[in-house]
Amino acid sequence: MTDFLSGLIIRAQSGFFTVETGAGAVVCQLRGRLKRGPRAGDLAAVGDRVRITRLADGSGVIEEIEPRRRAIVRLDPRPQGIYQQILLANCDQAVFVFACAQPNPKLRMLDRFLVIAEKQKIPPIIVANKIDLVDEPGKIFGMYESIGYRVIYASAKTFTGVEELRAALANKISALAGPSGAGKSSLLNALQPGLGLTVNKISAAMGKGKHTTVSRQLHPLTGGGYVADTPGWKSLALWDTEPEEMDAYFPELAPLVAECQFSDCTHIHEPGCAVRAALEAGKIHPERYDSYLRLRAGDAG
Repeated sequence: MTDFLSGLIIRAQSGFFTVETGAGAVVCQLRGRLKRGPRAGDLAAVGDRVRITRLADGSGVIEEIEPRRRAIVRLDPRPQGIYQQILLANCDQAVFVFACAQPNPKLRMLDRFLVIAEKQKIPPIIVANKIDLVDEPGKIFGMYESIGYRVIYASAKTFTGVEELRAALANKISALAGPSGAGKSSLLNALQPGLGLTVNKISAAMGKGKHTTVSRQLHPLTGGGYVADTPGWKSLALWDTEPEEMDAYFPELAPLVAECQFSDCTHIHEPGCAVRAALEAGKIHPERYDSYLRLRAGDAG
């Protein structure tokens, strides 16, 4: 009887998958039978749990891919239909790093990221970085806390928030994202020396263009868990999101929808709109409402 090893795919490149098992890392390829027939998306991806057999030369074969709990998915339209590219499978959370200053935070981008996380059912954490550059970072990011999002206030320079972030990442698979200059690499280096440099190197390779052969990779944390840089968040399309479903991905709007006078309320001009009433009563932040309008209209922000 064949002995199977269970493991986690921590790296993927050009059809080869590095699987971390209890007996060490094994470079594997997919068993041929798994690739038979039509497919609507990536069969295996970084973050997938798999079962493998090890060959005599030390390499391995992926025999089975366990069902995914969730995934960061990029939809790629092709002539034969929509193909799902898996940026990261089975991630426990998305960590969005935005600077308080230098550069000024792009909150429209953050709102877009949050909508994507809500749609793909990935719990988000917001890291407000570089708090040493402003007097009251809560004035910038406090509205997200009031909605119910977790915000970690941090500074790589003063090490503020580093332990809180370390605890949040421990024993989890985390997708990292954020605009250039937000200080993500410095923050990662504060968590684990050298980690930011390693992650940044992979991220830079991924940004060189579609013809560059690059790998997707999970980076292990010394305290347990993995982080993966996922720079594709900004390009994740919302074109498959219908305008009328956008309110479902704004936690402060979603509970109010049932109270609107019209079931197809756009929350823009209709009478008896519970969302606009909450906005006028100061219960919804004007900037978040504006983000809703822009995203509903298809503005990438």
